[in-house]
Parts: sequence; C-alpha cells; structure tokens
Amino acid sequence: MFFAEFGVEVYEGALWMSHTRSRFILSILLCVVGANAGFRADGAEAIRLTVDATEAPLKIIHTHMQIPVSPGPLTLYYPKWIPGEHAPDGPIANVAGLKFTANGRVVPWRRDLLDMFAFHLDVPAAATTLDADLDYLEPEETSGFSAGASATDKMVVISWNQNLLYPGGVPADQVLYEPILRLPPGWKYGTALPVAGEADGEIRFQAVSLNRLVDSPVIAGEHFRAIDVTPPNEPIHHELDLAADSAAALNLSDTLRRAYVKLVAETGQLFGARHYRDYHFLLSLSDHVAHFGLEHHESDDSRVEERSLLEPARRDLMASLLPHEFVHSWNGKFRRPQDLSPPYYDQPMKDDLLWVYEGLTDYLGSLLAARSGLWTPELYRDHLAIIAASLGPGRPGRLWRPLQDTADAAQLLYFAPEAWRNWRRSTDYYEEGDLIWLEVDTLIRRETGDAKSITDFCHLFFGGPNHGPELKPYTFEDLVAALNRVAPYDWKRFFRERLGSTSPAPPLAGIEASGWKVVYTENEPELMKDTDEVHHTVNAAYSIGLLLHDDGTVEDSILGMPAAKAGIGPGMRVVAVNGRGFTPDVLREALKAAKGSSTPLELLIENDDYYRTCRLDYHGGERYPNLTRETGKPDLLSRILQPLAAP
Repeated sequence: MFFAEFGVEVYEGALWMSHTRSRFILSILLCVVGANAGFRADGAEAIRLTVDATEAPLKIIHTHMQIPVSPGPLTLYYPKWIPGEHAPDGPIANVAGLKFTANGRVVPWRRDLLDMFAFHLDVPAAATTLDADLDYLEPEETSGFSAGASATDKMVVISWNQNLLYPGGVPADQVLYEPILRLPPGWKYGTALPVAGEADGEIRFQAVSLNRLVDSPVIAGEHFRAIDVTPPNEPIHHELDLAADSAAALNLSDTLRRAYVKLVAETGQLFGARHYRDYHFLLSLSDHVAHFGLEHHESDDSRVEERSLLEPARRDLMASLLPHEFVHSWNGKFRRPQDLSPPYYDQPMKDDLLWVYEGLTDYLGSLLAARSGLWTPELYRDHLAIIAASLGPGRPGRLWRPLQDTADAAQLLYFAPEAWRNWRRSTDYYEEGDLIWLEVDTLIRRETGDAKSITDFCHLFFGGPNHGPELKPYTFEDLVAALNRVAPYDWKRFFRERLGSTSPAPPLAGIEASGWKVVYTENEPELMKDTDEVHHTVNAAYSIGLLLHDDGTVEDSILGMPAAKAGIGPGMRVVAVNGRGFTPDVLREALKAAKGSSTPLELLIENDDYYRTCRLDYHGGERYPNLTRETGKPDLLSRILQPLAAP
C-alpha cells in the first residue's frame, strides 16, 4: 500500500467528495432495500435449503429452497466473489433449471442485464414463501478451484455457495439458512457444520448464517475415513476426514497420522490461541477432481491425487498443503484484510494485501510442515532453493511487474496461462512471500537480540480468546503497528521496498541472514525430482531455460535463456535432441555431454506442424538450485525449523 501527502485544497475537496459519495451510496442502499421488499429479513425465519446430491455420480446436484417473503420486488443473487479464491469466479454458468413458484404458481424472473449473478422477480400478493429450484451441473474440468470438478462416481465435495441463492441488500452474516443434505445410499461425510439430526436419508444441520454456511463445505463418499488427530491434553477436537475413489487410497500410515497430530500441536504453540469450535481437515483423494487447497475457518477443502498418501513423491509434494490451509484459520479467516472482507458476495474484493494473507501463510505453512515432520529439514531447504531460483535472476517479469501488482491483479493472474509465465509473472506473492517473511523473521531476531521471533508476532496479531469463528479485519497500518510492538523497525519502508521492487534479483536477504545461500550444481533437489516424477515434467529452466512435459512439449521458455534465444517457445515440442528422439533421459544426457564441449546442442522442434532445427550455444551441463551453508555464519535456519511443541 502506498500513500501520498496531499495539499489543503485537495484535502478539502476530498471531504466534499466523501460527503457526496456517502449520499450516493446511501441512495443505492435504499434502492437495494426497496428492491428487496419481498424478502422478510427479520431474522426470525430461516431460508430452508435442501441440497440433493444423490445423483452426484451423474454430476448433477439438485437444490430446493423455501424463502420467507412478503409481496413486492425481490432480487436474489448467486454468490460471485468466493472467499479464499480472491476472484469473481462463482460458477454461475453451471446453473440450470432455475424456477420460482409461490402459492402453486410460477413466478417469472429476469436476469440483471449488468450483473449476470442477479435475478429480479415480483413476489405475488398473499405469498409468504417463495420456492426456488436449481440444478448445479458438476464440470469435468480438473481446474478452476472449487468451480472445477468436484464429483466422481465414488465421492463429492459440496460447496454450498454453488447450490443456493441469497437476497440482496442483507449482509451475509444476517441471513439464516436451515441446510439439509441428501447423499447416495451408504455414503459417509465429514464437515465442520453442526448436525441437528439424521433421518430418512437426510442430514439436517443446525440453522447457520450464510457466511458460515459458505465457509463450511461437506466432503462425502462411498470410501470414507475419519481420523482423530487431536493432540493429548488438547481440549478442541481435530479430525482428518478422507474421501477417495478407492478404499486403498485411505490407508494413512500411523507415522503420517502422528505428523498431523504434531501439526495441530505446533499451531497451538505458534499462535497461542485457536478461534474455532473444532477443526476438520477435508481431504479428497482422486485423480478426477480439481487439485487445490481452499481455506475455511473450521475446515479446509484440499484435493490431491488418489495415491497421495501411498507414494513417497506424492506425499512430499502435498506435505505443505494442509499446514498452509490450516494456518489460514488464523491468517485469512480470523484475521483478514479489510479489503477482502465485504459483507456481500456480490461486492468486489481488493487483493492488495494477499502478500500477507497468502505470503505469510505460505511461510508459516512450510515451517509447520518441517516442524511437524511432514518434511525433513532437507526437503524444506529444497523448497526454499526452488522458490529462490524460480523467482530469479533470469525471470524478466521482475523488471516490469513489481510484486505488489501480482497481488493487485490476482483475480486475473489466477486464470492466466502457464505459457510465458516468466515474462508475465503469476501469483508470486505466495512464493516470494516465503522469502519476505523469512527475512522478517530474521530481522525480528536481529533487532531484539534474538529475544523474539515471528512467533511473538503471531501471538500478538492472531491471539486472543476463543469465541468460536469470528472475523477481525486489519489494514496495512495495523500490520505495521503490530510488528513495531514486537520489534521497532521501519517496517513500512521495508515492505514498500520489497513490494515495489523491479530488481531482477529476488529478495534473498532472509536466506543469507539465516546462514545459507543459493548455489547451482548438477544435483537435482529431491522436491524437484518428485515434481518431475508426479507431473511428468523435465526441469531444464536453469540450464537452457525450458520447462517441458515428458513428451517434449514446452510448457514455458524463459526469455534471455539459450532456448528462447534460439527461437523455442511455449507450445512447441522438442522432437529430437542431437539427432535422437526426445526422452527426458536423452535431454539430460545431452546436457551433461555439452559441459566443456564447443559443439552446439541441436534440438529438432515441431511448431504448428512445421519442423526446424535449433542450435543452442550452451555448454554448462545440468544445473539445479540448492542451498548450502554460508561459511562463517551461524545456522539460524536450522534453529527456525526446530519444533516448538513438546515431543
């Protein structure tokens, strides 16, 4: 966030504009309330919401709503801005069969011509209840966060926001719902929503506000397992709920279970408080759903490949996912930037503080993965080295797009293609956040003579009594003030410099201050090997500047590196290397052979059905990022990784 000093004339003008704008906003609110005279918003009667997922294997979810109304104009909305997704990506295109009735007669509706998520209708005279029906068509695409594939033949994830409408003009925390869920016979479920009862194939949940409902997904399936991961003497229940496409995929080892128990214990020490009634890790194990993690206050919605608990490489790659989403219960749900906390789902969010919301969470989540034993210290160092290298030098996007803009433009960048990512930049506030907040941690330790650390900031900023799930918004100034209470420093300048930099080099001061440095060797980090194995990729980014799939298709080509200079770009395919058909091993052997040689590397390239040979003047061999100890400096990083909770 950047601020400027204004003159008196501008200031007085701003006061006049503020007054005028306030009157304008008030008039809009009056119009919204008037337009929704048909909704009875007295809070005495809840909207009855029945979601029928018995046809989830067919990829259709049915919804019936009974909305308390009075005669008059009514505007209903489909949720647009989904908390945690930081974009107006509510999947309204998947809605079908929308129909309204009152007193047994159809009520016509029309979509708003400017807001595609709004529906206008007139509640007829004498009507007290409006019946609404809609179907949600589950997509097949395994992309798009929660709007991506969420149902298979054996399991489903119910995101309530996809299966409801809400009245406009009433804050989400003031609209009550009585949710009912129907599942296929024999399916079991997990959720943070309190259950009122089960009968006749229906699960009835306690009445809940709209914002709490949207924040409480349900995971269910034929193959389901609930595992208690509550540490000894912990008064709040924590549970790992697994749903999978096979029974075998549910085989969580006892070693891994103990690591998740340790994760819960470590968060207690890191934050010194909890702000939920209980917590459910909701983990989908399927190759047929979208893969991502989405935070909620009392649960998460994390989705990984079916065999992620069974295969070492997949376990390594998912190790920081649940810690990251768990941290969001404090950073993102309990404390959330003011700009990301609108009272309505149709009101835009501003993503400018995502470097805190997501960046700090990424740093703390990765730390917790190491402290809990989900990662070894070596894997954590691999993680840091890969991040540092992926952000530069050699990433030309840093020269024009500062980190702040990657947050400001997040709603665009989440859906940008991978091609030319190095020139466009992506949602780098995650990865670069790791580096910035590691530096913050080392600065706190330095400025306080090693008496305090990021833990003290977490206790101060995220602590307090547990009143159950609640929201306590903050601003940039609040963040800076809290850091200054922990360790007086010019934090405002620090963040301005990091967020506004267009230097080609990433912020490595935290790594260096912790006693380590990034070097490039022929040894590929274990985490990078895991990525190559699981995602069928070849990482030659730090040698010739290519990221490839194992069929030779170029995912990205880094501007300024040998391959891009030779005319090789994303979407092309490497057919042969030095006259031999491409395989990952053939490319790696050719890179090794190029070291010390004066002969150019020859790649036969297919581009839109055209073939040509590209010659790369590269002789550096295989090249990968690693962390190595900085001679003469204490090993602060190893101390940072030490567990806080008792064994």
